[in-house]
Amino acid sequence: MKSFLTKFVGVIAVLIFAGYAFFTLQGPHGLPELIQKRRLIRDYEKKNADLARQIEEERARIARFNEGKPDQELTIRERLKLVKPDEKMFILQDQPATPPPHRQ
Repeated sequence: MKSFLTKFVGVIAVLIFAGYAFFTLQGPHGLPELIQKRRLIRDYEKKNADLARQIEEERARIARFNEGKPDQELTIRERLKLVKPDEKMFILQDQPATPPPHRQ
């Protein structure tokens, strides 16, 4: 009789645990929530990869624009006499190579 009672209590405990686990996993923080979060993670990882690819494309595009830029920038700044805020510019007048002829 004691053996039967022990088995019966064990079966009841397993059924209670199984019922609790079933309802807990079906609840608001259970398996459906876990599946949804994994789906969101996959979507965010895909978006992150797309953004990383776009960043690399933009960096390559910027690099193409910057090829030869220092020379162009310097030429334009000299021609237009543009100065950055932390720079100083000295404009020197060129002396004529030969003095102009004197008229009498």
